Amino acid sequence: MERVAIITGASRGIGRATAARLARDFSALALVARTRETLEDTAETVRAAGAKPLLLVHDLRQPDAAGAVVAATLEHFGRIDAVACIAGAVPQADMFVLTDEQWEDGFALKFHSARRLTLSAWDALKATHGSVAITSGTSAYTPKASVAAVGTINAAILALAKAFADRGIEDGVQVNTILPGSVMTDRRLTMLQFYADKHSLSLDAAIDRFAAEVGIARYGQPEDIANAIAFLFSAESHWITGTALRVDGGETKVL
Repeated sequence: MERVAIITGASRGIGRATAARLARDFSALALVARTRETLEDTAETVRAAGAKPLLLVHDLRQPDAAGAVVAATLEHFGRIDAVACIAGAVPQADMFVLTDEQWEDGFALKFHSARRLTLSAWDALKATHGSVAITSGTSAYTPKASVAAVGTINAAILALAKAFADRGIEDGVQVNTILPGSVMTDRRLTMLQFYADKHSLSLDAAIDRFAAEVGIARYGQPEDIANAIAFLFSAESHWITGTALRVDGGETKVL
């Protein structure tokens, strides 16, 4: 059966792992990122798994990018069954030093790109009774002043996805949010290096100490999040909608 998914942020980290995982379940994947060279590596992995990749180089901050992604996907494959909104590196800075430009950039890449892409793909998703997964983060539940934009934007995404899910009940479109915890990506390593410098630790010591502080037995891997997204896009999960799924190894202690 032909099934087509769009994956943003597909050139690295969680996005790349999700492309590799979904290539086992979908016949074609539209891979979206800003850099063609790194997208090519993801495309090779997708081909090796037996799916057809479509490389779409776009900066999703731009208002017309989402529509272009959807139009190209429909032109090449004729349908859209799922959308995984993963792109979105929000500035990690204290709320008293964040500039208006940094706030706007964070919202543009993570919040508005997911909003625009879901809106643009909605009619195609209605036609296939498709699914959307939007990546947020556990900081939506535990916002901190030191990374204020991260928690704020992630919380806004929870509300956005819930609103889409409400409309999706009527339109036959499943919408959920994924909330990763401490997943070991390049971005996480950068954060841990900052943590190491702040506490005068080696990087290895900082990795161990941070895990102990937040109460996890191990860091997540991008594949942990990819597997959760694959489940939400499976037939077995289709009655799950409007849900925020935490994938964090028990890090979040709130109900």
